[in-house]
Order: sequence, then structure tokens, then C-alpha cells
Amino acid sequence: MTDMNKGVLCTIDFSESSMDALRMAMSLAQLLKSPLTILYPYRLLNTHNGEATDLKKKIEENAMRSFATLEKDILYGSDVSYEFKIEVGFISDRVKDYAKKNSVSFLVMGNKMNLSNKESFDELAEHLQMPLVIVP
Repeated sequence: MTDMNKGVLCTIDFSESSMDALRMAMSLAQLLKSPLTILYPYRLLNTHNGEATDLKKKIEENAMRSFATLEKDILYGSDVSYEFKIEVGFISDRVKDYAKKNSVSFLVMGNKMNLSNKESFDELAEHLQMPLVIVP
């Protein structure tokens, strides 16, 4: 696969920083004429009363609602093909798994994700096999 066919991966957490990262990722995808994958990784902490399934469902429903809003505000009208993925796990594991299965030109993420997931981010940066763009 040529570089022009590689996709752009953007991780988001719905913060302002990740919205700026999404705008940057969309610009890169347009410039490279590449598809864009928007990944929302989240941690599912075990609840004491055994309602992890309900919690997962609520988190994912909220993520879909939040994505619908940003899709309307940022993505509609662009010529970029994109997909939205919601995955449970550490950001480093989810990005590495995605990159193992897909060809990726760039990983774009907001600075807040770096700060809020420091250990996971350090592991990701250490083993990353692609350029990383961190948007303030």
C-alpha cells in the first residue's frame, strides 16, 4: 500500500483538545486523500455491583451522541471518508492493535489525552511505528 492510501488515525475523548486534534486529522486526511478513523478508547472499570455491561452500554451511547454532534459540526460537508470506532481498553493497546491491522500514516491526538493517560501514552510513544501529531 502506498503512503497515499494509508489512513489517518485520530484518538478522541470529546475534550476541546481532541476536537482540535480531529480538525487537524481531517486536514491531514484531506491533504493525503486518505481515509480517517476516529477512535474513542475508554476504560471500563469493574463496578462493585456487577453492572459493567450496563455501564459499557451507557458509555457507548453517550459516545455515539457526542460523536453525532461533532460529526455535524466538524465532519459533514468534507470530502474525507471516515469511520468512528468505540473500543474498551488503554489508548496504547487500542492504537497498537488498530495499527497492526490497518495501514496508518499518522496518529493525531489532543494534548489532554496525553496528560490524562500518561502511563499509557508513554508506552504508546515508546513503541509507535508512525508519526505522532499532538495538538495543544
